[in-house]
Amino acid sequence: MKLFYFSVFFTLIFPFPSHGLPPESDTPEEVLSTEIIVEGRSYLDNSPLSASEYAELEAEKVSPRFATQLADEVRHNIFLLQLLKMFKTLTPL
Repeated sequence: MKLFYFSVFFTLIFPFPSHGLPPESDTPEEVLSTEIIVEGRSYLDNSPLSASEYAELEAEKVSPRFATQLADEVRHNIFLLQLLKMFKTLTPL
């Protein structure tokens, strides 16, 4: 029992260094996230790109290729189907 109290007292007075922390020479993720990326690679053929070419490629990827307009009748039918689905989930019949 004395050994137990001694070990608890010893660990409170002289705590062990934390081995779960990264080394001090490691750059924190917060600093790395603020770095400005000046080069990139194409997701199409993995070729190196400049920052402006990469921005153009990203803008091209985001812009829609096809018109997403549906006819009013189709949109109304989709709305009615969604409404029917909601009523089916709410009513026990």
